[in-house]
Amino acid sequence: MNEFKILMVEDDPSIRNLIRTSLKIEHYTCLSAATGNEAVSMCAMHKPDLVLLDLGLPDMDGVEVLKTIRLWSAVPVIVISARSDDNDKIEALDNGADDYLTKPFSVQEMLARIRAVQRRIQYSASVSGDSSVFENGKLKIDYAASAVTLDDEPVHLTPIEYRILCLLARNAGRVLTHTYIISQIWGKGIETDIISLRVYMTTLRKKLRCGEEEPLIQTHVGIGYQMIRR
Repeated sequence: MNEFKILMVEDDPSIRNLIRTSLKIEHYTCLSAATGNEAVSMCAMHKPDLVLLDLGLPDMDGVEVLKTIRLWSAVPVIVISARSDDNDKIEALDNGADDYLTKPFSVQEMLARIRAVQRRIQYSASVSGDSSVFENGKLKIDYAASAVTLDDEPVHLTPIEYRILCLLARNAGRVLTHTYIISQIWGKGIETDIISLRVYMTTLRKKLRCGEEEPLIQTHVGIGYQMIRR
């Protein structure tokens, strides 16, 4: 059995069985909860490595479950929900979800997103002793020198572009919403609109050659941006 422990929170028996079977085939350790209260309790008791969270639970909204877990745990959470509206996705991501998968979903896509979380966890563990340099494919960020190179060539960034890039790098694999990025870069007390952020992101993506195949920064239309782990 895989040591990677996944807590699945889903009240629909058919979907619960589908996910459980898919995880067991991949040799993951799978725990399950059908209610929000059960999910919070099991998360505290079993300390899973990842939570798959449905939002439409019978006793409480999944976002409230997420908020409760985030009070004391940084465990990665992938929301799997029938709610496809951008506002629902943004609310979940802003409250600490790492990713969002809309029902009906592909089992293979779900497994791919789980593997992406595993890679991010493994990378975080590998650099815990030396976090002064970030490397992702051809991209390298030397935090101590505030220097960025791509394919060993220097990339000249404005201060704001550099701060955005560092924010994405430190959250590689996570989808960051427009609101979150704006609050982290400019502060909550400063009025900065999404259009301004898009302008900075456009220039940053050009400098990182994100128009090529397999771009480092992925745009989630209407939601935000994500640095893809290479």
